[in-house]
Amino acid sequence: MRSLHHPTLDSLELATVLNALSDPVRLQVVGQLADAGGTVCGAFDVPVSPSTLSHHLKVLREAGLVRVIQEGSCRRHTLRLDEVEERFPGVLSNIVRSVHSELRSAG
Repeated sequence: MRSLHHPTLDSLELATVLNALSDPVRLQVVGQLADAGGTVCGAFDVPVSPSTLSHHLKVLREAGLVRVIQEGSCRRHTLRLDEVEERFPGVLSNIVRSVHSELRSAG
């Protein structure tokens, strides 16, 4: 399996990060990753097909928000929360907090 590109911390751009977070499905994925600490692709609970989920995960990875770790034949996705917070203090933590708040008020 080929290696995936993960942007370096200093190459992350705020506009790219915010654009990646502008989709409701990607916000759900980020919220689930924040809760779980890491999730394999088939374990996400989102209302999209596997191929669409794969696209959303790619957008998040290319924006520098998600790291993908190969574990045997599976890929584990983890949120790069600490790294993104170092680059853009408060941005991702506040978004995760807002996602969780919206989910509590909707449920």
